[in-house]
Amino acid sequence: MNSSIGVAARLVAVGKSYGGVMALDGVDLQLRSGQLLALLGSNGAGKSTAISLLLGLLRPDAGTVELFGQAPGRIQARRRIGVMLQHAELPPTLQVGELLRLTASYYPAPRSLIESAELAGVSDLLKRPYARLSGGQQRRVQFALALCGRPELLFLDEPTVGMDIQTRQRLWATIRQLIVEGCAVLLTTHYLEEAEALADRVCVMARGRVIHEGSVDEFRARVALKRIRCLTTLPLDTVRGWPEVSEVRQDKVRLHITVVEAEAVVRRLLETDPQLRELEVQRAGVAEAFTELTQDADEASNSAQREAA
Repeated sequence: MNSSIGVAARLVAVGKSYGGVMALDGVDLQLRSGQLLALLGSNGAGKSTAISLLLGLLRPDAGTVELFGQAPGRIQARRRIGVMLQHAELPPTLQVGELLRLTASYYPAPRSLIESAELAGVSDLLKRPYARLSGGQQRRVQFALALCGRPELLFLDEPTVGMDIQTRQRLWATIRQLIVEGCAVLLTTHYLEEAEALADRVCVMARGRVIHEGSVDEFRARVALKRIRCLTTLPLDTVRGWPEVSEVRQDKVRLHITVVEAEAVVRRLLETDPQLRELEVQRAGVAEAFTELTQDADEASNSAQREAA
């Protein structure tokens, strides 16, 4: 069986350096049709370099880069992708509708202007010059331009920066619709709740290497922490002093407790506070998993540097 069937993008043992700085060090990455892969990492982790290689903007020093089994620079591959980068310079005087028509003309079977506008939520902006839009509106237009060619692979680099929560959730709904239709999506985001809400798989990079790749559930399972939320009459300092508690904070009315073993803390809460209400226990989310993984990677790297010195 051909393992490349359904593979939209692939990096195999890819290395890339800038002078003496190793940006990517033996990176393997694969994205299949109908799947959203969230590429996470701190600034300088190698995410932008990986995307630039897949877009054909850079060439690797080692390894293989493919789009739909072809070199990324080939026009046959490029016509099957849509791209929304963090920064976009578009003709400021063109109206949104003109930008959409122009961009769609580069593709063999684009979406109609109306469909693209509705999917991105820019139907009310078609007559507006791009330069007169707010930052959030410009991001929505950039999203419309990325999907107007009916791409089989969509690159979304920090797509919801500058958007309000309603607009962000609408964009999420459109992304989910595209995935159901079979589109592959590579997402980079600093909003970890966005990755948790959308991703089928998560890839975490640090210092040019992949330090984790797997499903969202597998990612969360890397962290043993659990979170307890409740309404309690117990003072914050009392709970903070319990040996099982890693962290505790209080919002206006609720206590938020972070623990490794939740059962003992829940039992103690029930025993010491007869008025305990609205008790919830949740496992750690993507944010906690990301923080722990990247901290471990930094500590390991710093330790290796000290030993080499």
